[in-house]
Amino acid sequence: MFSGIIEEIGQVKSITRKSGSLVLEIGVSSALTGAAIGESIAVNGACLTVVKKLAQSLCFDLLPETTRVANLGILKNRDYVNLERSLRMGERISGHFVTGHVDCLGVVRKKRRIAGSLSFEVAVPPRFRAQLIPKGSVAVDGVSLTIVEIRGNLFSVQIIPHTAANTTLGKKGPADKLNIEFDILAKKAAVGRVF
Repeated sequence: MFSGIIEEIGQVKSITRKSGSLVLEIGVSSALTGAAIGESIAVNGACLTVVKKLAQSLCFDLLPETTRVANLGILKNRDYVNLERSLRMGERISGHFVTGHVDCLGVVRKKRRIAGSLSFEVAVPPRFRAQLIPKGSVAVDGVSLTIVEIRGNLFSVQIIPHTAANTTLGKKGPADKLNIEFDILAKKAAVGRVF
């Protein structure tokens, strides 16, 4: 379980194919150097297990389902990713409960500046429309955000300059694919709703 508050931006050092799966090596700095083998880390919002630890990088195995559903399968060497360690009991939850199970890929349709902040309009597959809740939470590449507006299967979010500078979202633009995890409460509310 995560909170959607990014601890560090990591950089892809290598991607290796291994018997039907991928091994992803991500360079880390201060926040994650103490991570242990077997620990869960959210990489762009997808919960992955540390399988190997090197001096300044962590390695993760990616199964075909993970690469199919999440944007991790389209990463290239030197790409940047959002990283967050799992929550500990008794810690503050500054974002919202994020499971690390990506629901779908969203595609950035528009990006613009509004009063110093960034606004993104993101399209999700139509079948996920019922999980979009006005003013509800959504994890976008692992970042806990609030939905501002909904139009059909499009939703908009805004990010403050701090979030733009300390996550990968500030560098995203039209046509970029983002991991989307809808809020657990929105998923429960969506059961039985018809649009």
